[in-house]
Amino acid sequence: MSKGARMRRSVSVISAAVLALGLAACGGGSDSAAPAGSGSAAASGDQVTLEFAQWWEPELPANALRGMMDEFEKQNPNIKVKLISGPYSSTKEQVIAGAAAGTMSDVVGLDGAWVADFVKQGSIADLSKLMADAGYDDSQLASQVQLEGSTYMIPVVNFVYPMFTNTDLLTKAGVSTAPTTRTEFADAAAKVSALGGDTKGWVLPLSLEAPNGVQNDVMSWVWASGGSMLKDGKPAVTDADVTGAVDYVKSLWDAKVIAPGSFTMKEQDKVEEFTNGRVGMMIDSLAHVNQIREKNPNLNFDISAIPATDGYSGKRGIPYASWGIGVAENSEHKAEAFKLVQFLMSKDVNSQLSSVAKAFPGNKESVPDYVQSDALMKKAFDIYQSGYPANEFVGLPAAEDLMRTFDTELQAVLSGDESTTDGLQKVQQAWSEKF
Repeated sequence: MSKGARMRRSVSVISAAVLALGLAACGGGSDSAAPAGSGSAAASGDQVTLEFAQWWEPELPANALRGMMDEFEKQNPNIKVKLISGPYSSTKEQVIAGAAAGTMSDVVGLDGAWVADFVKQGSIADLSKLMADAGYDDSQLASQVQLEGSTYMIPVVNFVYPMFTNTDLLTKAGVSTAPTTRTEFADAAAKVSALGGDTKGWVLPLSLEAPNGVQNDVMSWVWASGGSMLKDGKPAVTDADVTGAVDYVKSLWDAKVIAPGSFTMKEQDKVEEFTNGRVGMMIDSLAHVNQIREKNPNLNFDISAIPATDGYSGKRGIPYASWGIGVAENSEHKAEAFKLVQFLMSKDVNSQLSSVAKAFPGNKESVPDYVQSDALMKKAFDIYQSGYPANEFVGLPAAEDLMRTFDTELQAVLSGDESTTDGLQKVQQAWSEKF
């Protein structure tokens, strides 16, 4: 058994109630990050430049993140921040390469799926120690991702993955309301695809290079119907929940209602297909609402809960992903790096960031302004409150490898090279060896 497999997972995950309380809490007042403390290089008067690698800046309105960094620098005049920004996929490649080479940026944007591997490598710092050294009160944090009782990632903001629908395409196809069940979804996908040309009902990214489509676009069908891919913390992918979801996706594939190119398509490709009006429906992050509106202001789209199995009346799990943050173990300026983390998690700054990102805040006391000003985001929040956050990959060992293994077998099932039963049995065996 590997060292990673022996790790006792202890992942603190946001509960709907906690977030609801956080969003409902009153704002006001200022809790700006404290100036650089004693013991740090910056406190001695030396100029420190922090590198901050993330994929957030391209997904935020222009200059939003830079403006926050300017404010941080104003409060901490001896610390400068150099933003290393790029799309999610290239940032992931850069961060993983930096982790292996010991050249990771001082502060890094993290996906929860990467954390266990980075901890195993020893490439990210123990934030529990940094919080203790800084005298930081973590009671304001909505959640922390922990391994062996120590925090390695703090979710800065959180995004749910509802269903996006192109209202004009659905109307043109004769679909008057967004589907709420799997049967209604299949019917709507068929009618939209029947419009002809390049138009398809659904878009499904299954790139093996970036296999998070398994989490966001496939397993989401399981969670939306109250199902699980785990039992007692162990893999259970051959159960009825996962088997039913794979059979359902296979039926959509065989009906040719899924946009072409799935096997090499990444998440950003999916968003572009929807933004350009070529697909009727997608399951996607609220993080892309800004991007869709900016690139196609005329696109008439809506969001809804992910359809559940016919007859299901329980609460619906809704996938979520976090813009997490961590500090590199190789950083020579960990104290200053944590000051930047502290700044981003402060009540006012976190309210500002979650507002422009169209996300739920990671500080329980923060309140995003869109709750009052954006009807679409208010609807998203209502969907979130009526269900529960679901992402069973967060904190699992080698989470991306688990997704890639599932993805490989799913592609074989969709291609007709093996049955659902055989494919999921292979996944079950491979996953079990990782735990």
